[in-house]
Amino acid sequence: MSDSVDFRHLEYLVAIHEGKNFTKAAERVYRSQPAVSQQIRALEDDVGFPIFVRGGRDGVSPTPAGELILNWARNVLAERREIFIMALAIHQGDVPPLKLGFSPFVNPTLVQTFRGVYSALFPGCEIQLSSGNTTHALQRLGHGGIDCAVLPMPIDRDLWNVLQVAQSPLVLCMRRDDPLSSYTQIDIQQAAPRIRIFRDPELHPSAHSRLAEMFTEVGISLKLANSAATSSDMQWMVKETGMLALIDQLSPLDFGLVTRPIASLSWTVDTAFVTSKSARHIALPFVEKYLRENGLDTQHNELRSERIRPQQLKLIS
Repeated sequence: MSDSVDFRHLEYLVAIHEGKNFTKAAERVYRSQPAVSQQIRALEDDVGFPIFVRGGRDGVSPTPAGELILNWARNVLAERREIFIMALAIHQGDVPPLKLGFSPFVNPTLVQTFRGVYSALFPGCEIQLSSGNTTHALQRLGHGGIDCAVLPMPIDRDLWNVLQVAQSPLVLCMRRDDPLSSYTQIDIQQAAPRIRIFRDPELHPSAHSRLAEMFTEVGISLKLANSAATSSDMQWMVKETGMLALIDQLSPLDFGLVTRPIASLSWTVDTAFVTSKSARHIALPFVEKYLRENGLDTQHNELRSERIRPQQLKLIS
Protein backbone atom coordinates (compact mmCIF):
# COMPACT_ATOMS: atom_id res chain seq x y z
CA MET A 1 0.00 0.00 0.00
CA SER A 2 1.35 3.42 -0.92
CA ASP A 3 1.57 6.43 1.35
CA SER A 4 -0.97 8.33 -0.75
CA VAL A 5 -3.95 7.55 1.51
CA ASP A 6 -5.01 10.68 3.35
CA PHE A 7 -7.91 11.91 5.43
CA ARG A 8 -10.15 12.65 2.46
CA HIS A 9 -10.07 8.99 1.43
CA LEU A 10 -11.13 7.98 4.92
CA GLU A 11 -13.95 10.52 4.87
CA TYR A 12 -15.10 9.17 1.51
CA LEU A 13 -15.11 5.58 2.80
CA VAL A 14 -17.19 6.42 5.85
CA ALA A 15 -19.61 8.57 3.84
CA ILE A 16 -20.13 5.78 1.26
CA HIS A 17 -20.81 3.21 3.96
CA GLU A 18 -23.26 5.43 5.82
CA GLY A 19 -25.04 6.61 2.66
CA LYS A 20 -25.10 3.16 1.01
CA ASN A 21 -24.21 4.68 -2.36
CA PHE A 22 -21.68 6.93 -4.03
CA THR A 23 -24.07 9.72 -4.96
CA LYS A 24 -25.16 10.42 -1.39
CA ALA A 25 -21.56 10.12 -0.24
CA ALA A 26 -20.43 12.69 -2.80
CA GLU A 27 -23.10 15.14 -1.65
CA ARG A 28 -22.04 14.69 1.94
CA VAL A 29 -18.36 15.43 1.25
CA TYR A 30 -19.11 18.18 -1.31
CA ARG A 31 -17.53 16.38 -4.24
CA SER A 32 -18.83 15.07 -7.54
CA GLN A 33 -19.92 11.45 -7.70
CA PRO A 34 -17.41 10.57 -10.47
CA ALA A 35 -14.57 12.10 -8.44
CA VAL A 36 -15.42 10.07 -5.34
CA SER A 37 -15.86 6.86 -7.37
CA GLN A 38 -12.52 7.41 -9.09
CA GLN A 39 -10.72 8.05 -5.78
CA ILE A 40 -12.11 4.88 -4.18
CA ARG A 41 -11.40 2.76 -7.26
CA ALA A 42 -7.81 4.02 -7.27
CA LEU A 43 -7.52 3.24 -3.57
CA GLU A 44 -8.80 -0.31 -4.12
CA ASP A 45 -6.30 -0.81 -6.95
CA ASP A 46 -3.59 0.45 -4.65
CA VAL A 47 -4.38 -1.87 -1.71
CA GLY A 48 -5.05 -4.84 -3.98
CA PHE A 49 -8.57 -5.81 -2.84
CA PRO A 50 -12.13 -4.44 -3.07
CA ILE A 51 -13.33 -2.38 -0.14
CA PHE A 52 -16.95 -2.25 -1.31
CA VAL A 53 -19.36 -4.51 -3.18
CA ARG A 54 -21.28 -2.41 -5.69
CA GLY A 55 -24.81 -2.83 -6.96
CA GLY A 56 -26.24 -5.18 -4.38
CA ARG A 57 -29.88 -5.18 -3.29
CA ASP A 58 -28.96 -3.00 -0.32
CA GLY A 59 -26.75 -0.68 -2.31
CA VAL A 60 -23.03 -0.38 -1.72
CA SER A 61 -21.79 -2.56 1.15
CA PRO A 62 -18.31 -3.27 2.53
CA THR A 63 -16.42 -6.49 1.95
CA PRO A 64 -15.07 -8.27 5.07
CA ALA A 65 -11.68 -6.65 4.45
CA GLY A 66 -13.47 -3.36 3.87
CA GLU A 67 -15.11 -3.61 7.30
CA LEU A 68 -11.65 -3.63 8.86
CA ILE A 69 -10.62 -0.58 6.84
CA LEU A 70 -13.83 1.23 7.78
CA ASN A 71 -13.38 0.59 11.49
CA TRP A 72 -9.85 1.96 11.25
CA ALA A 73 -11.05 4.97 9.25
CA ARG A 74 -13.68 5.86 11.86
CA ASN A 75 -11.11 5.66 14.66
CA VAL A 76 -8.61 7.81 12.78
CA LEU A 77 -11.18 10.47 11.93
CA ALA A 78 -12.51 10.56 15.49
CA GLU A 79 -8.98 10.89 16.86
CA ARG A 80 -8.23 13.67 14.40
CA ARG A 81 -11.29 15.60 15.55
CA GLU A 82 -10.32 15.15 19.20
CA ILE A 83 -6.72 16.22 18.55
CA PHE A 84 -7.76 19.46 16.86
CA ILE A 85 -10.29 20.25 19.58
CA MET A 86 -7.57 19.74 22.18
CA ALA A 87 -5.02 21.74 20.17
CA LEU A 88 -7.45 24.64 19.83
CA ALA A 89 -8.12 24.55 23.58
CA ILE A 90 -4.36 24.68 24.26
CA HIS A 91 -3.96 27.57 21.80
CA GLN A 92 -6.77 29.54 23.41
CA GLY A 93 -5.62 28.78 26.95
CA ASP A 94 -8.86 26.93 27.71
CA VAL A 95 -7.34 23.76 29.19
CA PRO A 96 -7.97 23.86 32.94
CA PRO A 97 -5.27 22.56 35.30
CA LEU A 98 -5.40 18.79 35.65
CA LYS A 99 -5.91 18.05 39.33
CA LEU A 100 -4.00 14.84 40.07
CA GLY A 101 -4.28 13.03 43.38
CA PHE A 102 -1.84 10.38 44.51
CA SER A 103 -1.27 8.14 47.50
CA PRO A 104 1.89 8.47 49.63
CA PHE A 105 2.30 4.72 49.10
CA VAL A 106 2.57 5.09 45.32
CA ASN A 107 6.11 4.90 43.97
CA PRO A 108 6.99 8.61 43.42
CA THR A 109 8.68 7.71 40.13
CA LEU A 110 5.24 6.89 38.72
CA VAL A 111 3.95 10.37 39.55
CA GLN A 112 7.10 11.92 38.08
CA THR A 113 6.66 9.85 34.92
CA PHE A 114 3.01 10.89 34.66
CA ARG A 115 3.94 14.55 34.94
CA GLY A 116 6.50 14.13 32.16
CA VAL A 117 4.00 12.34 29.93
CA TYR A 118 1.35 15.01 30.50
CA SER A 119 3.79 17.82 29.76
CA ALA A 120 4.81 16.12 26.52
CA LEU A 121 1.22 15.50 25.45
CA PHE A 122 -0.03 18.96 26.38
CA PRO A 123 2.78 21.54 26.38
CA GLY A 124 2.17 24.47 28.66
CA CYS A 125 -0.76 22.85 30.46
CA GLU A 126 -0.65 22.79 34.25
CA ILE A 127 -0.90 19.87 36.67
CA GLN A 128 -1.93 20.48 40.27
CA LEU A 129 -0.81 17.73 42.65
CA SER A 130 -2.63 16.56 45.75
CA SER A 131 -1.24 13.90 48.09
CA GLY A 132 -3.56 11.95 50.35
CA ASN A 133 -4.64 8.48 51.40
CA THR A 134 -6.70 6.36 49.01
CA THR A 135 -9.98 6.77 50.87
CA HIS A 136 -9.63 10.55 50.84
CA ALA A 137 -8.59 10.60 47.17
CA LEU A 138 -11.66 8.60 46.15
CA GLN A 139 -13.88 10.95 48.11
CA ARG A 140 -12.36 13.91 46.29
CA LEU A 141 -12.81 12.17 42.93
CA GLY A 142 -16.45 11.64 43.79
CA HIS A 143 -17.21 15.31 44.38
CA GLY A 144 -14.89 16.70 41.70
CA GLY A 145 -12.14 18.00 43.97
CA ILE A 146 -9.61 16.20 41.76
CA ASP A 147 -9.87 14.98 38.16
CA CYS A 148 -7.88 11.76 38.46
CA ALA A 149 -5.58 9.86 40.82
CA VAL A 150 -2.69 7.41 40.87
CA LEU A 151 -3.54 4.93 43.62
CA PRO A 152 -2.66 1.48 44.94
CA MET A 153 -5.01 -1.29 43.91
CA PRO A 154 -7.50 -2.82 44.49
CA ILE A 155 -10.04 -0.16 43.54
CA ASP A 156 -13.71 -1.01 42.98
CA ARG A 157 -14.22 -1.10 39.21
CA ASP A 158 -17.99 -0.91 39.59
CA LEU A 159 -17.65 2.56 41.11
CA TRP A 160 -14.63 3.96 39.27
CA ASN A 161 -12.78 3.84 35.96
CA VAL A 162 -9.69 1.84 36.88
CA LEU A 163 -6.70 1.42 34.56
CA GLN A 164 -3.74 -0.54 35.91
CA VAL A 165 -0.56 1.31 34.96
CA ALA A 166 2.23 -0.39 36.93
CA GLN A 167 3.19 -3.54 38.78
CA SER A 168 6.27 -4.32 40.82
CA PRO A 169 7.28 -6.95 43.40
CA LEU A 170 6.28 -6.68 47.03
CA VAL A 171 9.39 -7.18 49.17
CA LEU A 172 10.44 -7.22 52.80
CA CYS A 173 11.95 -4.04 54.21
CA MET A 174 14.41 -4.31 57.11
CA ARG A 175 17.33 -2.59 58.73
CA ARG A 176 20.65 -3.03 56.98
CA ASP A 177 22.09 -4.72 60.09
CA ASP A 178 19.19 -7.18 60.35
CA PRO A 179 20.40 -10.82 60.31
CA LEU A 180 17.94 -11.55 57.48
CA SER A 181 19.63 -8.98 55.24
CA SER A 182 22.42 -11.47 54.47
CA TYR A 183 19.99 -13.72 52.58
CA THR A 184 19.11 -13.48 48.91
CA GLN A 185 15.50 -14.48 49.48
CA ILE A 186 13.47 -14.89 52.65
CA ASP A 187 10.85 -17.51 53.42
CA ILE A 188 7.58 -15.84 54.37
CA GLN A 189 6.95 -18.34 57.19
CA GLN A 190 10.23 -17.46 58.88
CA ALA A 191 9.69 -13.71 58.45
CA ALA A 192 6.00 -13.67 59.40
CA PRO A 193 6.38 -13.25 63.20
CA ARG A 194 8.38 -10.07 62.57
CA ILE A 195 6.13 -8.52 59.89
CA ARG A 196 4.34 -6.15 62.25
CA ILE A 197 4.27 -2.84 60.36
CA PHE A 198 1.48 -2.16 57.87
CA ARG A 199 -0.36 0.64 56.19
CA ASP A 200 -3.18 1.97 58.32
CA PRO A 201 -6.12 -0.24 57.27
CA GLU A 202 -8.59 2.65 57.51
CA LEU A 203 -6.75 4.56 54.79
CA HIS A 204 -7.37 1.85 52.16
CA PRO A 205 -9.60 -0.89 53.60
CA SER A 206 -9.82 -2.98 50.42
CA ALA A 207 -6.02 -3.14 50.11
CA HIS A 208 -5.68 -4.24 53.73
CA SER A 209 -8.36 -6.89 53.20
CA ARG A 210 -6.54 -8.19 50.14
CA LEU A 211 -3.26 -8.35 52.08
CA ALA A 212 -4.98 -10.32 54.84
CA GLU A 213 -6.27 -12.74 52.18
CA MET A 214 -2.76 -13.17 50.79
CA PHE A 215 -1.44 -14.03 54.27
CA THR A 216 -4.31 -16.46 54.84
CA GLU A 217 -3.57 -18.20 51.53
CA VAL A 218 -0.11 -19.11 52.85
CA GLY A 219 -1.39 -20.09 56.28
CA ILE A 220 -0.41 -16.95 58.20
CA SER A 221 -2.57 -14.67 60.31
CA LEU A 222 -1.86 -11.01 59.70
CA LYS A 223 -1.08 -9.32 63.03
CA LEU A 224 -1.30 -5.54 62.93
CA ALA A 225 0.95 -4.03 65.62
CA ASN A 226 2.05 -0.74 64.03
CA SER A 227 0.13 1.21 61.38
CA ALA A 228 1.62 3.88 59.12
CA ALA A 229 -0.06 6.71 57.25
CA THR A 230 2.81 7.17 54.78
CA SER A 231 5.68 5.20 53.31
CA SER A 232 8.11 7.41 55.24
CA ASP A 233 6.34 6.56 58.51
CA MET A 234 6.55 2.88 57.68
CA GLN A 235 10.29 3.03 57.04
CA TRP A 236 10.87 5.06 60.21
CA MET A 237 9.03 2.37 62.19
CA VAL A 238 11.24 -0.33 60.66
CA LYS A 239 14.34 1.54 61.79
CA GLU A 240 12.97 2.27 65.25
CA THR A 241 11.44 -1.12 66.10
CA GLY A 242 13.59 -3.56 64.14
CA MET A 243 10.40 -5.16 62.82
CA LEU A 244 9.74 -5.92 59.14
CA ALA A 245 7.39 -4.30 56.62
CA LEU A 246 6.21 -5.10 53.11
CA ILE A 247 6.90 -2.40 50.53
CA ASP A 248 7.20 -1.79 46.79
CA GLN A 249 10.60 -3.04 45.58
CA LEU A 250 11.15 0.20 43.68
CA SER A 251 10.27 2.54 46.53
CA PRO A 252 13.07 4.94 47.55
CA LEU A 253 14.66 3.65 50.75
CA ASP A 254 15.79 5.63 53.77
CA PHE A 255 19.45 5.34 54.72
CA GLY A 256 20.13 2.22 56.78
CA LEU A 257 17.37 0.11 55.21
CA VAL A 258 17.42 -2.66 52.62
CA THR A 259 14.84 -4.89 50.96
CA ARG A 260 14.81 -8.61 50.18
CA PRO A 261 12.54 -10.67 47.90
CA ILE A 262 10.08 -13.19 49.32
CA ALA A 263 10.96 -16.74 48.28
CA SER A 264 8.47 -18.73 46.16
CA LEU A 265 5.79 -16.03 46.19
CA SER A 266 4.86 -13.56 43.46
CA TRP A 267 3.19 -10.89 45.55
CA THR A 268 3.02 -7.58 43.71
CA VAL A 269 2.21 -3.94 44.23
CA ASP A 270 -0.34 -2.93 41.58
CA THR A 271 -0.96 0.73 40.80
CA ALA A 272 -3.92 2.21 38.96
CA PHE A 273 -4.92 5.42 37.23
CA VAL A 274 -8.41 6.17 38.54
CA THR A 275 -11.10 8.56 37.37
CA SER A 276 -14.74 9.12 38.17
CA LYS A 277 -17.22 7.59 35.74
CA SER A 278 -18.51 11.12 35.20
CA ALA A 279 -15.07 12.71 34.70
CA ARG A 280 -15.14 15.59 32.21
CA HIS A 281 -11.63 17.05 31.94
CA ILE A 282 -10.80 17.58 28.27
CA ALA A 283 -7.39 15.88 28.53
CA LEU A 284 -8.50 12.62 30.15
CA PRO A 285 -9.38 10.67 26.96
CA PHE A 286 -5.89 11.33 25.58
CA VAL A 287 -4.22 10.48 28.89
CA GLU A 288 -6.16 7.24 29.22
CA LYS A 289 -5.35 6.22 25.65
CA TYR A 290 -1.65 6.77 26.28
CA LEU A 291 -1.74 4.84 29.56
CA ARG A 292 -3.62 1.90 28.01
CA GLU A 293 -0.86 1.59 25.42
CA ASN A 294 2.19 2.39 27.55
CA GLY A 295 1.40 2.37 31.28
CA LEU A 296 3.77 3.99 33.76
CA ASP A 297 5.66 0.88 34.81
CA THR A 298 9.22 1.44 36.03
CA GLN A 299 10.03 -2.16 36.95
CA HIS A 300 12.48 -2.51 34.05
CA ASN A 301 14.58 0.41 35.28
CA GLU A 302 17.84 -0.30 37.04
CA LEU A 303 17.41 -1.06 40.71
CA ARG A 304 18.86 1.55 42.98
CA SER A 305 22.52 1.34 43.90
CA GLU A 306 21.61 0.57 47.51
CA ARG A 307 20.75 -3.01 46.51
CA ILE A 308 23.46 -5.41 47.62
CA ARG A 309 24.99 -7.37 44.76
CA PRO A 310 23.68 -10.97 44.48
CA GLN A 311 27.15 -12.50 44.81
CA GLN A 312 27.45 -10.96 48.26
CA LEU A 313 24.36 -12.81 49.50
CA LYS A 314 23.38 -16.33 50.46
CA LEU A 315 20.07 -18.12 49.97
CA ILE A 316 18.00 -18.96 53.03
CA SER A 317 17.25 -22.66 53.39
